[in-house]
Amino acid sequence: MSDIRDLVPADAVETGEIGFSIPERYNAARILFDNLEAGRGDKVAVLTETEQVTYAELCRRACRIGNGLLALGCQRGDRVLLVLDDSPDYAAAIFGALRAGLVPILINTLSPADLIAYFLEDSAAKAALLHSGHRNLFPEKTDAALIELDSADGKSWVAGQGDDLAEADTNRNDMAFWMYSSGSTGRPKGVVHLHHDMAYTVESYAKRVLGIREDDVCFSVPKIFFAYGFGNSITFPFAMGATTAFLPDRPVPERIFDVIRSCRPTLLFALPTVYTALIKSPAAEGADLSSVRLCISAAEVLSGDVFNAWKNRFGHEIIEGLGSTEVLHIYLSNTVEKKRLGSAGMRVPGYSVRLTDRDGKDVGPGEEGIMWVRGDSNAPFYWNRPDKTEETMRDGWIWTGDRFTMDDDGFYFFKGRADDLIKVSGQWVYPLEVELCLNEHPKVLECAVMGLAMDDGRMTLAAVIAPMPGTDGGDVLGEELKAYVKTELLPYKYPRQILYMDKLPKTGTDKIDRQACKKLLMQGT
Repeated sequence: MSDIRDLVPADAVETGEIGFSIPERYNAARILFDNLEAGRGDKVAVLTETEQVTYAELCRRACRIGNGLLALGCQRGDRVLLVLDDSPDYAAAIFGALRAGLVPILINTLSPADLIAYFLEDSAAKAALLHSGHRNLFPEKTDAALIELDSADGKSWVAGQGDDLAEADTNRNDMAFWMYSSGSTGRPKGVVHLHHDMAYTVESYAKRVLGIREDDVCFSVPKIFFAYGFGNSITFPFAMGATTAFLPDRPVPERIFDVIRSCRPTLLFALPTVYTALIKSPAAEGADLSSVRLCISAAEVLSGDVFNAWKNRFGHEIIEGLGSTEVLHIYLSNTVEKKRLGSAGMRVPGYSVRLTDRDGKDVGPGEEGIMWVRGDSNAPFYWNRPDKTEETMRDGWIWTGDRFTMDDDGFYFFKGRADDLIKVSGQWVYPLEVELCLNEHPKVLECAVMGLAMDDGRMTLAAVIAPMPGTDGGDVLGEELKAYVKTELLPYKYPRQILYMDKLPKTGTDKIDRQACKKLLMQGT
């Protein structure tokens, strides 16, 4: 592979619109460590329900982890898998690896074991930092060193390292960290980000859209391993010298309200699905959100019903935006001053956006087109996937595959995907993958899986299934099939709606008639 800097424009971090520039020699760990020079060592950086960690202590933990990884034999540019629950451990691991010149890879903790094995092989990771609850996901034998940070041995390993670690002399365009993004076919793709990318999202979005302040407390329901959650929980609060609140366990409504009650966040980041669950939860009765000054939503379409219900229940408006793993965070957003319900928002300063037809010709206001995005947080390539890199990263632009229209005032409205991918609970799902999985179940004769638009504009995954002869379709089978998909794939990929038929409708060439199946699902019969 060519040097990464060959893939980045020479002026990649000199953007006049937002007045952003960064030194050629730059390490992204400064986002955390600069707080020490700013005199914030004694300030609380991380809050949990049981722990408060200052900036000084978090930096010490980061140095210890970085030193420990180097002592294991990790060298400049080596990859380190992070399979961790949201916690001070996670923040320290990210910045410790970055400061040491290593490349942390943020992994979904709900990944099945076969994907973990794939991530280890694809990245050639030299080490993996994990919490003990995820040890069962890893193979018994692996070339990567495995450190369980919450075990007795792991705690001793961290405690035995030095408190000081010199910053690796990295270039601003060196590879810094990865996230994996699912695509329409094949295995997930390693999205490579560079050392200057985090700082760019701070300048473009955190400062100019959110206006994050040093006295803010950020609470992101989406986890750190998501690009959206990573910015909300890690990049933005630390860059502004603010505080971040973590929920390590599953974000069910009761636990979300627990964190809001104990940590008193001022910024709340979530998805429309989460806002809906919070509104409907019995735990909402008596919930106090008076500390919150701003609610942010992304990753799904925010409907007027959810917006109004949230405002009526808690008195807050929700600010909607749109981003991607490839761009690292949000590049379209509404603001407190400028917003349009049902819109993903306007272009975020620092990003260029265009809509084109399938031939690449620009379309005008009111016309539907495929969105392209350019900004200096764009990933330059996918790891080991030149085919997908060529398809998505084109002349400095990201081809998103999302269809939009833009109105005369510059607000963008999502119209769906240019391919068959759909977004469910904020994450991309390829229906064929779920269909193939269901067809492997012994009680399924044949099936068709597709995305359906709900009344509020969000997408849901639905399946039409013909059970094996002698098998009754119904709630019992439905729960069994949903559990099967959650186990074989990722939990969010299960079909929310199932319609049973003796046999699926066919076309004249004896193929499954998907349009007929979709009509039946929409009719509910």
